[in-house]
Order: sequence, then C-alpha cells, then structure tokens
Amino acid sequence: MDSKKYFSIVCQARKKGDAKQYVSCSEYGLEFSCTPASADGLKNIYQVTITNTGHEDFNGVIQLKVQVQAENPKFFMPGYMYDRNTADMPSSGRKAFPRLKTGASDMPESPFFMTRSDRLAEPLSLIYDHGTVTGISAAPVISGKDGSLEQFCGFSCCLEEDGGSSVAYTLGYENAPWLFVQTATVRDREPLSDKNSFKLSAGEHYTFDLTVYCYSGEDERAIYPAIEDCYFRYHECPRSITGMNAPKALKMLCSAIRDYAWLDEEKIYTGFVYDRADGLSYNRIPSISWTNGLVVAVPMLIWANRIGDDVARSQSLTFIEQTVRNSFNPSSGLLYESMENGHPSAHGWWYNGMHSGGHSSYINGQAIYYLLQAYCDEKEKRGIVHEEWLDLAGKVVERINRELNSDNEYPFSMSEKTGAGLEYDSMGSAWCLAATAKYEQVIDDRMYMNLLRKSEEHYFNAFVKKVECYGGPLDTDKAVDSEGILSYIRAVRILHELTGENYLLNHLRDALYYEFTFKLGYNTHIMVRPLSEIGWSSCGGSITSVANPHIHPMSSTVISEMRYYLGFCDDRYVKSRMEDTIGWSLQTFNTKDSEYGYGRTGWMSERFCFCEGLLTEKYSDGEPASTWFALMPWASGSVIEGLL
Repeated sequence: MDSKKYFSIVCQARKKGDAKQYVSCSEYGLEFSCTPASADGLKNIYQVTITNTGHEDFNGVIQLKVQVQAENPKFFMPGYMYDRNTADMPSSGRKAFPRLKTGASDMPESPFFMTRSDRLAEPLSLIYDHGTVTGISAAPVISGKDGSLEQFCGFSCCLEEDGGSSVAYTLGYENAPWLFVQTATVRDREPLSDKNSFKLSAGEHYTFDLTVYCYSGEDERAIYPAIEDCYFRYHECPRSITGMNAPKALKMLCSAIRDYAWLDEEKIYTGFVYDRADGLSYNRIPSISWTNGLVVAVPMLIWANRIGDDVARSQSLTFIEQTVRNSFNPSSGLLYESMENGHPSAHGWWYNGMHSGGHSSYINGQAIYYLLQAYCDEKEKRGIVHEEWLDLAGKVVERINRELNSDNEYPFSMSEKTGAGLEYDSMGSAWCLAATAKYEQVIDDRMYMNLLRKSEEHYFNAFVKKVECYGGPLDTDKAVDSEGILSYIRAVRILHELTGENYLLNHLRDALYYEFTFKLGYNTHIMVRPLSEIGWSSCGGSITSVANPHIHPMSSTVISEMRYYLGFCDDRYVKSRMEDTIGWSLQTFNTKDSEYGYGRTGWMSERFCFCEGLLTEKYSDGEPASTWFALMPWASGSVIEGLL
C-alpha cells in the first residue's frame, strides 16, 4: 500500500485563551517537520519536530492529525471507542457514554471526541475502513529527563465536516466535548489552562517519535496487529510485591471473605463490607451471581477443598444449597436472581436499568456455569455427587435453549411468568452458551451440540468478529464492554475440549485479543490517593466498559483460558498479557491492614481509578479517592478464581 496516497498528516494548534477551534500551527509561529525514520509493512515511524519560531511562548495544545477519506470509517480507541459506540442504535438515554455521530451535538453524541491519554488501554487511535487500517500512536505522556511526568498527551477521533475522517495525537490534552466521569456525571469541556497545556518557549523545539499505521486487513480484527505492536512498544510490567505469590494471595483473599463477608444468620455473602469507626457494616446487594453469590461461593469452595478449610467450605456449601433450594421459578423454568423483602425475586439492584425487565440470561447462565463448576469440584475432590445441583442445571439449560431465536442467539431477558425471550441483541447472553456447553461436558452427552455450534458461530460473527461486544453488564445500557466476552471465552474453550476442532482455537484467540483491547499494557500515572501513594499498577487490569471507565478484576477469571490456549499455540502476545493479568492480580488488594486506605488484610474492592473516570469515592474531608473503601467479595472472587 502506498501510504502517502492514503493519508495525510496535518499539524494544528489551539492556544490557551483562544477559541475552541484548532487552526494551522503556523498561525502561532509553530513550524512542523515530519521526517521518515523507519517503516515496515505495518507502520511508518516519523521523527516529528515542532519549533516555536515566534517571539512569544506557546501555551496550549498541539494536534497531529492523520486524515483519510473513508466510506464507512469505524474508529477504535482501546477501552474508549469501538466503531461508533453503538451510536447507530436506539438509546434509552439513561446512561451517558461517548457516542460518535455525524452532525450530532447533544450530549452524549458528537462527531468528535478528545480524551486524555490515560483513559485508553493503549496509546493509539485507529480507523478501519473497507480493508484498510489507519492509525496514530505516540508516547502517552511527556516525561522529564528524570522520567517524571511533565504533561499528559491525548488522542482523538473525528468525523470531519467535509466527509473525511481523522484520528489524532495531541501534545497537551483536552476532554472534549465532555469528560465522562461516570454515566451520571458528565462535565463540559474545560478552557485550556496550565493543567492541560503544552508549553513551548519562543525559539525552542520539541522532537518526538510518531507512529502512523497503514496496512490492509480483511475485517475489523485487522486492528489487532497495531494494538499488539503498540503494546510491546510501551509495555511496562505491573509491580511485584516482595514475597507475594499465588498461594499467599489466595490465603489472604479467601481468609478475608471467610472471616468478614459471611453473614451467618442470613446464610449469605454480603456485597460490601465497610470497616468504620463504630465497627463493620454491610450492604447486602443480594444476587445469586454476577455481583455476588455463586461467583464468590464457588471459588471459595474450590479453594477450601484444595487446602482443607472446613469453615470456608461449610459457608460455601450452605449458600449453594440455599440457592438450589430457593431460587427456581417454576413458572418460568429459570432462576430468581435476587431477594426482595425476604423472598426470591428477579428484581435485583440492576432491575430499573433494564429495558424490558424479566429474568437476566447473564445471571441465569452464569449461575448455572458456576454451579456446574462446583459440582465437578465436589465430585473430583470429595467424591460427592450432588444430584440436585445437576438436576437444577438441566432444567434451566433446557429452558434457555428453547428460547434461542432464529439467529441462534440466547435472549438478554426472559419473562418471569413464562420464560419466553423478551429481548435479544447482547453479548452477555453468551453465558447461556457457556452454561449449556458446560452441562454437555458434565453429563458427557451431545444433545445440544448442534445448537451450540450454531450459537457459537452467531456470537462470533455478530460480535467478536466485528470487535464490538455490547450488552454484557446489566447496568451500562448495552454499552460496549469487556464482560460479555468472558462468557464466550469460556464457552469456546469448553467446545474445543469437547470437539478438538482447530477453528475454535482461532475463535478463542480472537476473543482473547478483543478482551486485551480493554487491558492496560502500561502503568498510567495515578494522580489520586490512595493508588497514587502505594505504587499500584494499572498494567494487567481491564477497563469495565466504555461507560464505566475504571478497572475491575473480572478479566482475571479467564487466566485459565489463556493458559489453555497457550497449551496449543505459541503466542508471545497472549503469554505476555497473561503474565500481566497474573501480576496485576497479585498486587491489587490489601497485603496489610489499611494499605488501600481502608479495611483489613486481604480486603479488595472492585473499583480502581486509573484515570479521571469514576472518581466518586471521597475521603472524610471531601478529597476524591481512587478506589472504593469496601471489601467486595465478588471482586476478590475474580482474583481467587484466576489464581486457583
């Protein structure tokens, strides 16, 4: 490909105090030179020099823009933008996240978005259009000679007014037209100030390397080579804590859940544990799975069976037995997901955020998958066969498979009265695929295999292949996310175990590569306590979704699937990402009392604010905090599952 004919590089700038529009850098006396330094089949690396030839200092933002003429541009900014972030689909308007749309101006829709570099999982912005990938990448921050942070840089994507498209890198940064702190907290574009500006004194110059990607690919998955290349260019390992290893971490995390999160009178794991001056307090948020329940109980059971902890085992079995006894809804043939006024209910804390109500296939499918994991562990480690667990799993699996639509997709939500599918079009429903595959494996039967093959193919073509998996967590209004793919990863692994067919390994690879687009490949500069004080590392943690810009630990649950894939394929990228995930998991909880500003040894929350997003927790004096001050057992359970 003749890259010079395909794209152009334009230098623009905006000075502090001037209007919001970017103009040619020459209007500020800035001279731009771009000298080719090296090239391969993937990219061109340029040495860029910006010289201030004027008589006044420049203080503002300088933008290096790669422009292309594209018929149907799809933008990819890892962890932030996937195609248009479902802007071409209807929205309830309940959750605000960036939605890229031509001619739009009403929040959250806009024809352009700019963001500080640390909001992205990797420092690059890409366009895919009809077989061609174009993109831009450079250092996420400007560092001093001693390596200290001098200024953040930024990235952007834009549907240009003339019909063209562009991605850009900025010296200095803007969050424009809005900063999405969370879906309910969106701030308008701020004026340029010393906080976000790049300063270049009169007569000075600044030189740096700029990578421009331009190469061919068959479909949206063609962006992965650029992301991999960028990953290895800027990769930094997560920190290593002296003496920490998986067994030690497991003991700390599991002991904390056993000792502080189990409410014996109610026979449940609480959702939050707060350690306050007047003692422990709890927020129960009852759920059989997802944010509580079996995603805690089953990893705890497996650990307890492994080391012989009878107390932890008893707690876990008590919860599982209670769930099996009380959660089945005979009217729908599905599981009640929560408790309401002391009775099983489908109306969990997430219910008002759903479009159509009803049972959740995410939670039903996930609960059955974990129940079957527990069944297998009890049978293998203890020689105990829990027939009633398997019976319940069989009932639910049979019911959900009756609701496959003509596309071979499981429903997103199902009727409480009949179990009928109410709403489709979501990656989160692939938990039903994982549950069905696991059931087939456990009973050593192939009664659902034909349906499984067709359904797997559907999820691959509709979501994975397009690098746009939305509709996972129930609280993000079907934003593009990193959660739903975790169910598909499990399902494909099991199907490969059952069939040995090589194409499933390719699908597993593509699903892992998608998840990696949300996984931080370097350590961002944390600016807010307590994470800024303790040396916490972002590398290896995955952003939740384009709507919830924080890292949570759910991606740690598929460490086993990464290891499984590497058992068949020599892939240094997957291996490095797996090592990052393990390393991140070993350093992201209290290794001593109050290390993270709260709690006891082994306590861990779900929220890690690696950038400006989701800084909603506060210290007593009102100062923002970069984590939640609570033990959240589902989060600990994710790391426990990954390290087992």
